[in-house]
Amino acid sequence: MNELDWLDINDIAIELYDNFPDIDPQWISFPDLHKKVCELDGFIGNPTKSNEQILEAIQMTWIEEYK
Repeated sequence: MNELDWLDINDIAIELYDNFPDIDPQWISFPDLHKKVCELDGFIGNPTKSNEQILEAIQMTWIEEYK
């Protein structure tokens, strides 16, 4: 598995899709999304370095994967 950081938005979205197939990303809160990203295998990003813009981009990409 490759290391993931906050700006690896597409790779993070794919990992979330693969790891949480029962979650509809349209309804996930940003705190829950942040927690799930930080818990992904291979995630090396600093938990304090995310922001709403990054989380929204991850969520939107995950929604595209989910459809």
